[in-house]
Parts: sequence; C-alpha cells; structure tokens
Amino acid sequence: MSKKPNRAGRHFLQIPGPTPVPSRIERAMVRPIMDHRSQEFSDFSLRLLEELKVLFKTKHPVIMFPASGTGAWEAALTNTLSAGDKIVMFETGQFSMLWQVMAKRLGLNVEYIESDWRIGVDSSAIAERLKADKAHEIKAVAIVHNETATGCCSPVAEVRKALDDTGHPALLLVDTISSLACVDYQHDAWGVDVTVCGSQKGMMLPPGLSFTAVSPKALEVSKSAKLPKAFFSWDDMLGPNEKGFYPYTPAITLMYGLEEALKMLHEEGLDNVFARHAKLAAGVRAAVDAWGLENQCRDGKYYSNAVTSIRMPDGHSADAFRKLVLENFNMSLGAGLSKVADKVFRIGHLGDTNELTIIGALGGVEMGLDLAGVPHRAGGVDAAMAEFKKYAQVEQAKAA
Repeated sequence: MSKKPNRAGRHFLQIPGPTPVPSRIERAMVRPIMDHRSQEFSDFSLRLLEELKVLFKTKHPVIMFPASGTGAWEAALTNTLSAGDKIVMFETGQFSMLWQVMAKRLGLNVEYIESDWRIGVDSSAIAERLKADKAHEIKAVAIVHNETATGCCSPVAEVRKALDDTGHPALLLVDTISSLACVDYQHDAWGVDVTVCGSQKGMMLPPGLSFTAVSPKALEVSKSAKLPKAFFSWDDMLGPNEKGFYPYTPAITLMYGLEEALKMLHEEGLDNVFARHAKLAAGVRAAVDAWGLENQCRDGKYYSNAVTSIRMPDGHSADAFRKLVLENFNMSLGAGLSKVADKVFRIGHLGDTNELTIIGALGGVEMGLDLAGVPHRAGGVDAAMAEFKKYAQVEQAKAA
C-alpha cells in the first residue's frame, strides 16, 4: 500500500468545532500536573471560576464539568426537572433535535416546535405556547442559541420577553456551545436560568470541559427536582467549588489551557472578539452571495457569526465536494448533518481566526467549486476581501 506524501503547510480546519487550538494554549497545557488537593490548586481554580463568570456575564455560579457539552445538557435537565415535567423546545437543527431526544430519554414530556432548519427560534411561537398554558404546566423552555448545523442564531432576549410578557414562571435553558466567546451573550441581563457551553469552539480549547451558568431561581428549583443525577449533580459540585475543589479528579491539564484561553479573550477584549467574529462572518456571507450559492439560514435576522452553512445546488453532493477540497487543498469543511446530510457544507469562522485565515479558506472553497464543476460565479474571495477592506477603512478612520 502506497503511503500518502506529507502535505506542506498547515491543515485548514474550517469546521465549526473543535476549532484549532492556539499555540499559546497548547504550550500552557504542557505543564507538570498540580496536586488537586493543594492550596495552590484551590487558588488557581477559584480564579478560573470567577473569570468564567465574566465570560457568561453573570454574578452567579458557573459549574465546570470534565465532559463535553452533551454532559452540560444532561446537567441542565436533571438538576431542574422531574419525570413527566413538560418542556418546550424549538427545532433549529441537529443539536436542538439531539437535546430533545435526550429530554425524552430522561422521561420528560417534550413539546417540540417543528421548523425547517432554516431559521433560529421563533419567539412568537414560544409565546403562543406559553399563553395557552394557563395552568403553567410547562416547567422549562430550552433553546439552542447558535445552531451549529445550520448557521442560525436565535434571539435569546426575545424568548425571555415572551416569558415575561405572559407572566410564565418556566425556566429558560440555553445552549451556547457554539456561540459563547463568539457573539455577545448576557446570562444575567437576558434572564437566563441555565446556560450550557463546551470548551472546543469559541473558547479555543480541546474538547473535554463543559460549563453551566445557573441563576438563583434555577438553584432553588434544583432543590425539588427529582430526575436521577449523580456525576452531574450541581449540589455535589457547588460545595467543594466554594473552596476551589471538586468532588472528583478535575481535568487539570485542560484547566491550564482554560486559564490561557481566558487571558487571550480578555487581552483582546470581549467586545473586540465579538466584532471580529461579526466581521469574518460578513466576509464569508459576501463570498457566498458572490458565488450565487444559497445560505442555509434564509433570514438575515438569524445569521450566525460563528458558522455559515451553504446549500449545494441540486444534483451536487456536498460530501463529494468536501472530499475533493480535503484531498486537493488540505482543508476540512463541516459536513451536513441529519436532514441536511450531503446537502450543505459548513465554513467555521469562530475561535482563533482572522481575515487572512478566512481568505485562505474561501480560496480553497472557490477552487474546489471549480474543480467539482459546481455551478457558481467567480469572485467570492474578492467580495470577502472588499468586505474586510471596508472594516479596515473604518478602523483607520477611527484611529486618525
């Protein structure tokens, strides 16, 4: 069997997570393991837990589990609900679907509002369900803030308003796995009760840490929640966390990386991080429009600043296109999932990335479209560059 030749240059990982881990974070993780029962670790851990609050924009506890975001999903449900409780969820794509599958497996009564995977959460549809629930049987509303599979971002504040306008006491649970540290998110100001996230996307870390921000209301409700929980018990975590410890061995090496990731985010400034993601997303969307291809997200209100999902013309395979791009240009693009399998490809523009990274990625896509014979217009890369130049000119004018 012939061995594939070594590829010069770096691999372009343009999937929407896991995202490339910056060298600063890689180096930070190559450190001797600390005694996780020591005062040194306690001080280190307490700093991290406080700094995470800044990221979530909350004054309340953030709980960190050695798990993927799926673990945080389970923690959110099992710590706040009981078997048979009614929960409303909205279909935005693959990950909203998987969360509702989990909810059903846990014994919850799920009302899943169906959609076509081309918009974010319709807050008016949520409001209708809440208005009709005169007996307040609905115990929680759970939504995905940024749907990684479709590139649709949902208006969390509008969903909170729907709850407030109807006077409904249901909890608001939000998945920010592909949005936190990419777009502005305000756990306290938006009245979110439980926010879940994972380490491997906007936070620029390897997979393996999940985070859960919890409101006082959620903590109070958790005292009477009856769903079984063990590993993901908030109570078991919160007591030791007060002193910087954990009820089981923490992921120390990943925590070293987390410390460096938080430093990087704060050095850039969160508002600048959000502006950078908005700029890169605008460049990618400009390229898609110039190519004459179709964005999976059909309504600009819901455009994601973390990932763009692009529909292939009828008769053309997205998977074959991604394979061609990987083999010829050493770039991985995101696959279409479930209902959009082989119908879309995804460009991740989140985490540790900039204009030149995105220009390179778009160049690979444009060359791939040519090679694959996919109907399109030339000029996507030029359109993105023009978009980025506009942003640069604005910044120059501000500095003058």
